[in-house]
Amino acid sequence: MAPLFISVFVFAGLLAFILYLGYRFYARPGRVYEQLGGPASIGMPHVDRTQQGELNVAVTMLEQIGHVIPLSEEDQSEVRRDLIAAGYRSDDALWIYYGVRAVSVIVFLALALAFRSSITSNPVLGIVFPIAAACAGWFGPSFVLDYLVSARQQRIREGLPDTLDLIVVCVEAGLALDQAMLHVSRELMDVHPDISREVELVNLEIRGGKRRAEALRGLADRTGETELSKLVAVMIQTDRFGTSIADSLRTHSDFMRVRRRQEAEERAAKVGVKLVFPIFFLILPAMLIVVAGPGLLQVFKYLFPLMKNFHHA
Repeated sequence: MAPLFISVFVFAGLLAFILYLGYRFYARPGRVYEQLGGPASIGMPHVDRTQQGELNVAVTMLEQIGHVIPLSEEDQSEVRRDLIAAGYRSDDALWIYYGVRAVSVIVFLALALAFRSSITSNPVLGIVFPIAAACAGWFGPSFVLDYLVSARQQRIREGLPDTLDLIVVCVEAGLALDQAMLHVSRELMDVHPDISREVELVNLEIRGGKRRAEALRGLADRTGETELSKLVAVMIQTDRFGTSIADSLRTHSDFMRVRRRQEAEERAAKVGVKLVFPIFFLILPAMLIVVAGPGLLQVFKYLFPLMKNFHHA
């Protein structure tokens, strides 16, 4: 009984000591920093700096590799536009992207050469396989970038109705359009961060002296989203002709909701046609095996011997 009591006492003492240290050096200072408006995460800053330093070194290496690759002005502008549409606005994003492509080519080519003998013994395939791996390493990041662009455009498209409704509410409450967009960019940061950052950037450009129409056209060009381009056209025309911005945005919001419902109905109508091939090639063979399988086994078991005996007779 005594050893058990001592063990429980020691365990309780260690637990209390650890909780005291956690509260004294982590929880309480974190609350103080949070109240003061500073960073609340203060645990192990040395590890965070080391990880940040390692990340900066890797990014710098990728950027230097990207600068070595010769590029034309047309390719640079096209890829930079895709990077901006994906949310990467840094000046070094282009060179980091091409550095990633070059490193992926080297990695894929090295893996293909290392496993070529174990995959195939054909000399022709032994030459084609590394070339195909290098091509996959070069074009793979472009497919990833296209996916990131489409995913971000989808998130922006999904956040447009909420953005329009909030802008309409702010304008009807008496705010100007610029103030309404600023308020929307702050309120939607947690729910729709992509469109919130884009609207905030429009406000910054307008504050910097750019005309509102030019800033809105830049918003449409950066994202490449069709629905957002339509919204920008409506806002520019409303601003140009002096009509009510609230009525125009409310009408456009209703149009977007009707359009989304029609697209959902269209996708639902296509489900039956899309299910034909999975049903015919996957579900129907399994059903035939389950339904006709026992009968075929009985046929093979009894009918074939009878036919063999009848043939001998």
